[in-house]
Amino acid sequence: MKKTNFYIFLVAIFGFYSCADELDLAPLDRVTPNTFYKTRADFDGAIFSSYSSLQDFYGTSTETLGETGEYWKISMIITDDAEVDANSGDTRTRAADNLQVTSVDVAFQAVFGEIYEGIYRANIVLENLDAENELTAEDKTVLSAEAKFLRAFYHFQALKLFGETSPIAIAVGKDLNNLALPNAGAGELYAQILADFSDAAAGLPEVWDGGNTGRATAWAAKSFIGKVNVFKEDWPAAITAIGDVVDNGPYSLVTSSYDDVFAYNNENNSESIFEIQYGGPFSDDNIWVFDDNHSENFKGSQGSGRAWYWDPANGAPAQAQGWFIPTQDLVDAFEPGDTRLEASIYQPGETYYKLSPGGVLNVLDYDPIWSSNSLSIKKYRGETNMVAANYSPNGVGDFNNERWFRFAELKLLYAEALIRGGGDVSIAVQQIQDIRDRAGLTAPMNSDPLAAMMQEKRVEMAFEPHRWFDIVRWDLGPTIFGSSWDPKLEVFPFPLSEIDRSGGLMTQNAGY
Repeated sequence: MKKTNFYIFLVAIFGFYSCADELDLAPLDRVTPNTFYKTRADFDGAIFSSYSSLQDFYGTSTETLGETGEYWKISMIITDDAEVDANSGDTRTRAADNLQVTSVDVAFQAVFGEIYEGIYRANIVLENLDAENELTAEDKTVLSAEAKFLRAFYHFQALKLFGETSPIAIAVGKDLNNLALPNAGAGELYAQILADFSDAAAGLPEVWDGGNTGRATAWAAKSFIGKVNVFKEDWPAAITAIGDVVDNGPYSLVTSSYDDVFAYNNENNSESIFEIQYGGPFSDDNIWVFDDNHSENFKGSQGSGRAWYWDPANGAPAQAQGWFIPTQDLVDAFEPGDTRLEASIYQPGETYYKLSPGGVLNVLDYDPIWSSNSLSIKKYRGETNMVAANYSPNGVGDFNNERWFRFAELKLLYAEALIRGGGDVSIAVQQIQDIRDRAGLTAPMNSDPLAAMMQEKRVEMAFEPHRWFDIVRWDLGPTIFGSSWDPKLEVFPFPLSEIDRSGGLMTQNAGY
């Protein structure tokens, strides 16, 4: 799916028009909701705008909240897999690294806003499907299913971050004086998410044509049904859903190498269940407009800021910020002979690859002085991805898709459900062994299947947005962080700004 930026711009401004019922004027020089939601192309553009909110999780903005790759801070840096470089001046990320979490943190304001923006945009599509338009019955079925997939996806992100009391948004608010939503009640959010994913699985195609690569499919919806039920600890439902995908679905592990899973020229590969689709390159792309809330939103969200925040500073070629670095603890978690270590982390003695602005490739020995602990992130950053087509001209942004949900993770979720749900442990062990085989591991796995699954999940999914939620689900906080752990961290705080706007309708999570 390639984003249609013009449509995204249009839909982004419709939030104003849809709420301004008292205005009867119809501007002659612009598109309005009354004239827009007519053709399939119109609705495709509208649905793409909902996808685009996910791109903004990693966005950078100088105009809204001053975001600087906020989602990495609350899904990666806060874990035991990554930390803030000691030479970095990024105090906000350092606070997250130290488990210092407050309701006024920019990260939570930014991500909460993007989550509910994505839901709002999906709801706009659903609201307009039954209005007067040119859609066929089949169009309406597919678009309704896709909008519900996205609504479920975003609600699931809210649940993971802010807990089961996150507000449920299933309609477009019209009354400016009555837009606040209450907290969800016990079990309500899970029920809504699973209902929407079920409708998505029933209505979406199993595969899209080449011009729509990246759009959600029925198999992706089924995969998420399985994952949601793992989080819910409904093991029979998880086993049924994931087992169907593993046994009958279209996915398979990329067997050539682990590094190839994240190669720029191997996006949307056989392992991809759901990816954030990035575009580019465009001559004026730069990291400061990687969000579609910016005044230059007509060209926003073209890529990721990995090259800016992940790549080393302190004298490295074409140096970036170098804020985010791996921990030694993560390095030590890899078993001897695990090929994923070299594909994921730069260490002294390895060859380092970095493009300078203009596309000049630097190839030299990795210098340990570039990082305060002599380590840098290599996943998404190695030799294969150092091609000019993957970068903005100024070198600070790259266009490689974010592999959000991979078949490797689904296999490990299947193993977890089977082990914890009393299923066939031999099938669970095989899922784990498949992952180990690709990593080149020949030594026997841990005889405790649950411990083996947890170990494999950590090293397989390093620097992907999963570790924090596993730490919480598996009650590892006290073990990993010791006296620094606070049970309130099992959920993050709702942004204070949202609590205030609700006028008391929405209550804060305990401890914040």
